[in-house]
Amino acid sequence: METETAQARQAEPTSIEIGKAAAFLYRERARYKVLYGGRGSLKSWSAARTLLLMGGERRMRILCAREFQNSIADSVHRLLADQIVLMDMGDLYTVQKATIQGTNGTEFIFAGLRHNITSLKSLEGIDICWVEEAEAVSEESWQVLEPTIRVPGSEIWVTFNPGMETDPTYQRFVVRKRDDAIVVKVGWKDNPWLPAVLRKQAEDMLRTDPDAYDHVWGGETWTRSDAQVFNGKWVIDGFEPDPPTWDGPYFGADWGFSQDPTVLVKTWVHDKRLYVEYEAYGIGCDIVDTPKLFDQVPDSRRYVIRADNSRPETISHVASAQFDCEAADKWPGSVEDGISFLRGFEKIVIHPRCKHMIEEARLYSYKTDRLTGDVQPALKPGHDHCWDAIRYALQPLIRQEGGDPFQYY
Repeated sequence: METETAQARQAEPTSIEIGKAAAFLYRERARYKVLYGGRGSLKSWSAARTLLLMGGERRMRILCAREFQNSIADSVHRLLADQIVLMDMGDLYTVQKATIQGTNGTEFIFAGLRHNITSLKSLEGIDICWVEEAEAVSEESWQVLEPTIRVPGSEIWVTFNPGMETDPTYQRFVVRKRDDAIVVKVGWKDNPWLPAVLRKQAEDMLRTDPDAYDHVWGGETWTRSDAQVFNGKWVIDGFEPDPPTWDGPYFGADWGFSQDPTVLVKTWVHDKRLYVEYEAYGIGCDIVDTPKLFDQVPDSRRYVIRADNSRPETISHVASAQFDCEAADKWPGSVEDGISFLRGFEKIVIHPRCKHMIEEARLYSYKTDRLTGDVQPALKPGHDHCWDAIRYALQPLIRQEGGDPFQYY
C-alpha cells in the first residue's frame, strides 16, 4: 500500500528537475524509450530521477543494466542513491549495498550483461529495464536481454553517447526506424542547469576542434581515421587483472591547469598487451584536492606514481599526503618515443569504466592538411592528458633498450 507521502508526489516530472526533452519517459508509453546524445545533456540524470519518481508511485521491479559491471561501483547505483538525497526521497527508499528498496516494494537491481547471460535469462517480473551506456552493448547481449523483459507493458529504456555508427545499439535504434520505439536526441543546450565550466568547455571545443565537438558534445558518431594516433590499436573490454602473472600496476599522473584536467591512470602489461584499468579525472582540481581525486583509483597509495615533472610543487604536495609520487623523466623526443612504444603493443585494452581514456583514444590525432586531408607528422593539440599519464607511468620501460614492449616476453 502506498504511503501518503508517495500519493502526494504523484505528479508529472515537471514538478522535479529533469531535462525537458526527457519528459516523454514519464508521459509516453512505448516498448523502447531511447535518449542519446552528447555530454552534459541530462540523459542519465533524467532517467534516474524519472524512475525514482515512478517507483515511488507504484510497486515496480527495475533492472539497471550495462554491458560491463564487475562490481556495484560500475553501475548507476551511486547515481540513484545521490538522486534520492537530492530529491528528498529518503522516506521512500532504502539504499542497500547492492540494491535499492522502496517502502512500497519497489526494487532496483543491477547487473552486467556481458558476463551474466545465464542469470539474466532467469530474471522474472521486470517492469522497466534501464540500459545505461548502451553504446557498448553487444548484439549478443541485446538478443538475450530483449526476450527476458517480458512482463506485459514492460519497457526498455536506453541511454547512450554514440560511439561508432556500426555499433549494434546505434544501428538498432537510430539507423533503423522502429514503430515500437521513441527515440530522442538531446544535447547540452537542452540542459538549463549546465554548469558554467561545462558550457565553457563545449564552446571552447566548438571553436578549436569542431570535429571533436560534434562527437563529444554534439552526440554524433565517431569515424575511425588514419589520423588517429592509435588507429586500430585499442579496444574497449572488461577485464580482471591477475597480479601474480601480470606486470604492474603502473601509475601515471598528468597535472591540470585551468581547463586542462588532472589525471591519474592505473595500467598493467600482460601478454604483449597494455591494459588501462582505472582513471581519475578532474577539471579545475585544486592542488589541495588532488589527493582526494587520486584516492578514487584503487591502490594508488601502494605503488609509485610517476608524474609530469613540470609541476614540482604539486608532486611535493601529493607526496606529503602519503603518496609515493615522483617526477617522470622527459627528454628530446620523449613524446614520440612514448607513442612508438605504445603502438608496439599488440593491443591497448581500455576498461569501459575509463570514459575519458576512451574519449581520448578516439580523438587523439595527428594534424591533417586542410586541402588534401593528408596526415601530417605533427600531433594535433588536445585529447592527450590520459595518454601523457600513461607515458609517465611506463617511462622506465620506454627508456629501456629503445622502448620495445616485446622485450619483456
